[in-house]
Amino acid sequence: MKSIAVLTAVFLMTAVAPQSVCAQSADDAVGTWRHPENGSHIRLYKCGSNLCGSIAKVTDGQKVDFKNPNKSKRRRAIIGLRILTARKTGAKKWSGSLYNRKDGKTYSGTVIVVSRNALSLSGCAYGVFCKSAVWSRIR
Repeated sequence: MKSIAVLTAVFLMTAVAPQSVCAQSADDAVGTWRHPENGSHIRLYKCGSNLCGSIAKVTDGQKVDFKNPNKSKRRRAIIGLRILTARKTGAKKWSGSLYNRKDGKTYSGTVIVVSRNALSLSGCAYGVFCKSAVWSRIR
């Protein structure tokens, strides 16, 4: 049911969005975005020809990467932590790896620019078990 609501929202954003809001290219992913599930802010930026993402703000109080499977990384700060590295794979699409600070695992994922103010992010485990969310731009 939630997936249908998300898909409907994405459709409506793309179908009725004014031209000034519609995505122009994959580069429209650059900016600061709100994660819909936990409210954290993620800054997406170009790193060479790739797209990278780092945590800019958290709302749950997590200060260090304590879930990381590598014990030597468990004390690194969450703010500034790079959680996304992706390469351009389409006119409005990036594909790469996504780090989940909540379980300390890295997943394959995609970022699709829906509009200048919305991204569809999808992460998959084993290429089969996937979860998607629509992120909104922070102004």
